[in-house]
Amino acid sequence: MVPLAAEAVKNDPVLNIAIFGAFVAVTLFIVIRASRNNKTAADYYAAGRSFSGTQNGFAIAGDYLSAASFLGICGAIAINGYDGFLYSIGFLVAWLVALLLVAELMRNTGKFTMADVLAFRLKQRPVRLAAAITTLAVCFFYLLAQMSGAGALVSLLLGIDSKVGQSLVIAVVGVLMIVYVLIGGMKGTTWVQIVKAVLLILGAIAMTIWVMALHGFNLSALLEHAVQNSPAGDKILGPGLKYGANPLDFLSLGMALVLGTAGLPHVLMRFYTVPTAKEARRSVVWAIWLIGLFYLLTLVLGYGAGALVGPETISNAPGGVNSAAPLLAQALGGPLLMGFISAVAFATILAVVAGLTITAAASFAHDIYSNVIKRGKDGKGVSDPASEVKIARRTVIVIGILAIIGGIGAQGQNIAFLVALAFAIAASANLPTILYSLFWKRFNTRGAVWSMYGGLAAAIGLIVISPVFSGSETSMIPGIDIAIFPLSNPGIISIPLGFLLGWLGTVTAKTAESRALAAEMEVRSLTGFGAEKAVEH
Repeated sequence: MVPLAAEAVKNDPVLNIAIFGAFVAVTLFIVIRASRNNKTAADYYAAGRSFSGTQNGFAIAGDYLSAASFLGICGAIAINGYDGFLYSIGFLVAWLVALLLVAELMRNTGKFTMADVLAFRLKQRPVRLAAAITTLAVCFFYLLAQMSGAGALVSLLLGIDSKVGQSLVIAVVGVLMIVYVLIGGMKGTTWVQIVKAVLLILGAIAMTIWVMALHGFNLSALLEHAVQNSPAGDKILGPGLKYGANPLDFLSLGMALVLGTAGLPHVLMRFYTVPTAKEARRSVVWAIWLIGLFYLLTLVLGYGAGALVGPETISNAPGGVNSAAPLLAQALGGPLLMGFISAVAFATILAVVAGLTITAAASFAHDIYSNVIKRGKDGKGVSDPASEVKIARRTVIVIGILAIIGGIGAQGQNIAFLVALAFAIAASANLPTILYSLFWKRFNTRGAVWSMYGGLAAAIGLIVISPVFSGSETSMIPGIDIAIFPLSNPGIISIPLGFLLGWLGTVTAKTAESRALAAEMEVRSLTGFGAEKAVEH
């Protein structure tokens, strides 16, 4: 068979803009409707805890199935085959860690942010400050990936090859993101994520059925076609095409993906939008089924893009590897399907960046402004939640501007890879402290601060001295060479180091933390007793 993209259907920018405009209009309408009840801090940060487990499960899937899941993984499978699919496996298995160890306990113990849990029985100001900094770092890397994906996607649709044009696209996405979060808060963002998750999964199912129908619903025929069109031949069907030269790199990536989800602040924050711990559990179960279904579909979509479009066409298109899914849609259904699928991907990016932005803004306003700057040493809290929300709204604008600048700088990077870096930071800086706080009674403030700052510094430091950052044509900064760390993902070093520093800081500290608070946290996290009353204050 000849790739359908060999005679590529011409792009229709007017049609694409019309479809995009319709999606933006509908989602803005949803956000404005949802924003009517944003009266308190709980409404703005946690959607008034009004969503059911099923609704929140769809929203978590919407938050988690980011541009990396749809665009990056499809491209990774189309070009690297089996090794690209390993991203899907890592992202999915990670939810078992979140379900079994984190979801219910975090919901019972916290209020709005990850730092609420980490600082529950420790010294408020140093722990909240450290948690807020790691939250902002994870959100920033994740935002870079999404903004870069938005630039690539819209540039492909509109036929924009210049960096200036792509930069303008990224700026437009950033402005839309700011508007969504300022108006809708968590409630508006959640509804956009629910709608987007439904559309994304339905679009992926339709494309999967179409690809399989072209190959007689025979997976072997599809794989054979993909092999024929790949420069790597049958190597795309087995492990080693991307990670064979350095298996440690794959192990490091796998650790980051599997352990990082349970430390992602924007995912953890979703557990506070449901009224009970039971609903938090239910939401994770729903999310696992939805995400699992989607990642199975990416296997067909990725190999389908390789078969029907071809790896070389994908690599040479505007947006490079991230253009595989839209190009497959074009090969299947012409400009109309390409416009629809790309608009769904665009909605995906908008929903995810909105979720990341509100998480980062909540962390700064609730943890740094309200609890570090304003609370003083008594730890009793500020009496004006309205001022906290006002600061959060201002923070949204600052984060939006930084995301635009960062997204412009990250153009051309594989977004699945950028997200893997965010996962590595989450697994190194956040997860050790979360698990120690929930399960180790002796854990103390020094252990928490050392773990978070140490894990964050190790992850970012190793990225800077890795081949990803410099030393090759595909690096972030190809003009210099400071690559002395051989791996592309720092997880294999930074994650154990985060756990080690948490333990070391705890055993070397001379001051003991409150046993009463430790006991209260244990009871609350395991039973939920007292949690409902706490979250309302």
